Formats: sequence, structure tokens, C-alpha cells
Amino acid sequence: MHRSQTPRDPTDSSRGTSVSSFPQEGKRLFVSYRLNGAYEKPWVSDPKMKSVRCGNYIVYVFLAIGFACAAAIAFLITKPALTKSQLCLVLDEDFKSLNKDIWSHEVALDGFGTGSFDWTTTDPKNTYVDDAGLHIVPTLTNETTTITNDQIYSGYTLNLTSEGSCTGAVNTSACYIYSNSTLGSLIPPVRSARITTKGKVGIRYGRVEVTAKLPKGDWLWPAIWMMPEDSAYGVWPRSGEMDILEARGNDMDYPGGRNIFFSTLHWGPSSETDSYWQTMAVRVKRRTDFADGFHTFGLEWTDKHIYTYYDSRLTQVFYTDFTANDPMWSRGSFAEKSENNTLFTNPWEASTSTTGNAPFDKKFYLILNVAVGSRNGWFLDNVGQKPWVDAATNAQWTFWSNADKWLPTWAEGDARGMTVKSVKMWQSGSCGVTEL
Repeated sequence: MHRSQTPRDPTDSSRGTSVSSFPQEGKRLFVSYRLNGAYEKPWVSDPKMKSVRCGNYIVYVFLAIGFACAAAIAFLITKPALTKSQLCLVLDEDFKSLNKDIWSHEVALDGFGTGSFDWTTTDPKNTYVDDAGLHIVPTLTNETTTITNDQIYSGYTLNLTSEGSCTGAVNTSACYIYSNSTLGSLIPPVRSARITTKGKVGIRYGRVEVTAKLPKGDWLWPAIWMMPEDSAYGVWPRSGEMDILEARGNDMDYPGGRNIFFSTLHWGPSSETDSYWQTMAVRVKRRTDFADGFHTFGLEWTDKHIYTYYDSRLTQVFYTDFTANDPMWSRGSFAEKSENNTLFTNPWEASTSTTGNAPFDKKFYLILNVAVGSRNGWFLDNVGQKPWVDAATNAQWTFWSNADKWLPTWAEGDARGMTVKSVKMWQSGSCGVTEL
């Protein structure tokens, strides 16, 4: 039951409430137990205590010096090598549409040398734009084409050359396949997409930032990476590769799941001598993963260094220094290595770079893609209940035959793909001045 009251006028001091109408408890006086007069303080004159205090002072001084040095090192490492005045914005993409003046699709069937199980397409089911940004989403072939499940296994010819869509080498496995279950040759059971800025937007030194959310699902392989515009030094990896991000869609229970991503440089005189292991680092999130929200993945690149980071330059992933008078050729000790009983020759000998950073001294373009599976070791055999073995001739057949195990792990709709909110690229140098 509520009792009505007349509101009090806060400006009327005549109606104040008297505290005297309430009973007051008696106050207790503070009693000090400190000794009166002079008394001994043996701990002040004790030589042992003096040494303890001296030791504490030394510790405090060195702690202060340590913190100061750590702060200085952190500042120097993250100090911008390229200021805004040293950069020219050449791409500011927020994906109101998929601009064909910037982006091109790469269409192929063969996994681009990684042995992935996806067929990259131009299908709007695999790449599309909405209010959230650009989506690169894998779909099942038997759900998004007229190809049946039986035809995926056997008796179907898929010729992308005759369709006019293939961007790979004509009359190769990139553009043509005939399904034969006996030989383990399947139509790729999954379709996805790979888009690039090749021939349209690229940089030689500068900065790249991509704001994206990664996919959820077993055996998905999202990547944000760069390749050379012209293979000036020869076939991969002679001309280099810069991976800003590579990750896996598996959950956090999988060793190397979607709470982890890698940044890597690939370089070497042959694929067998690719020395990526010297220029690779990993970033781990402990409580959440990179599919739970958007993050900005960045790269800064000069003739003196390359480093990657996410969200802030303070969260650096890897750093490669080119100023240590240690060219990539000698860093990889390639002069001591051979192939087919023949010593390697330096593919970067003609480079005009003064810091020895070749092959990372040429113009590179950007690639965004989501692959599915692989046969190159990205998903380790016998780890995480992987249903295929890379070296097996029936690897793709085994992968597809176990769809009932991995398909339920794929998120619904857009979340099974990579969503890209924005892409920014800056060229080193003032606008209107081209790096040579």
C-alpha cells in the first residue's frame, strides 16, 4: 500500500528535517596504544636491515630501468616507418558493389597448386556484396549447379575453356576435368571464389589493411595475400609471395583452428627450397576467435623491412628486417644447396635493390579467397579427424565421402564464408610520384 506525500520544494529551507529527532548513538573515543616517550627502534640501526633496504632500492632502480627500456623498444619497433605524408592512398574500397575496375575473379578447377578441393567461380552465390560487405562463401556443387552427386563421382566432363570462364592455362587440369571414381578424379565437390587486383591495383612498397571476419567450418582455408604483378625472377617462389593472413575455419579444439592466423613470406630458388619457415609468425586469440567479429589485418612494406599486424600496429605479428647486410640469397644459404646435382644460381642477382630484399622489391597485387581442403600439408594428416591423406590418390573422394562429418560444422549463410568490410592500399611516396 502506498501513502501519498506532498513533494518537498528543494528551494524551501523552512521545511528541512531535523536530525535531532532521531536517536544518536554515543561516539567511541579512539584509544592509541603507541608508547609514550622515547623507545628503541632496533630495526633502524640493524645492519642487516640496511642491506635489505639497499637491496630493495637496487631492485626498484633496475625495475624502473627495465620498464623504461621496454617502453623504448616497443616505441622504436612500432614507430611508423611510413608517415601519412609518405603514403598515397591508391585503393579505398568499402564494397558498395564489386567494382570490376578493381577486382577480377580467378576461375579454375585445380586448386592453384595447393591441391584444394574447390572450384573457384564467378557465381554470385560465391561472391556477393550486401550491407555487411563482400562475402566469399563456399557452396556445394550438387546444390548450386545441375551436376548431380553421381556425376561428381563418375562420367561427367567439365570444360571451363569451352564455357569461356577459365582463367588458368588452356587444356590443363585448371580448365578441364572428367570424373572417374576408379582413378580418383572427381568434379570439385565444393565451389568457392578467389578475387584479385592483378593488373588493376598494386603497390611497390607501402601499406595494406583489410578489415574482415573469418569463416566458421572445418577444412575452410581463408587467405589475404599478395603476389608479384610480374614474375620478374621466375616461377614460384623465386618472385616471392607475401601472406598477410592464412587461417583455418576449424574450431578452437583443432590445433591451429580459427583462433589462430599466420603471416608468412615465401621465397627461394625452387619450391623445394622455399624458406618460408625463416619468415613466418603466428598470432593466437585465447578466449575468442577471428570469426567472432571483424578485425583489421595489415602489412607495412619498405625496402628496409616488412611487418604484419592486426587491429593496431602495437599487435605486430612478424617483422623481417632487410637492413642487416644479409641479402635473402645468403640468408637462405642457397649457395650451398643443389637440386638434381646442380648448384643453384642466384635468381635475384640482377636486382637493383641496395638492401638485398629481392624478391620483395617488385610490384605486388592483392588476393582474397576462401579455399576448401588441400593436399599441400596446410591441414596436417591424422590431426583433428582429418578424413583424407594428402598423398593418397583418392584424397578428394575421401573428403567428399565424409561430408556428413564436416558439413555440419559449417556455419549457416554468410558465416561459412569470409566477410570483407573494407580494403585500403597505400603506395609509398607522394601521390603522383611512382616508385620505380
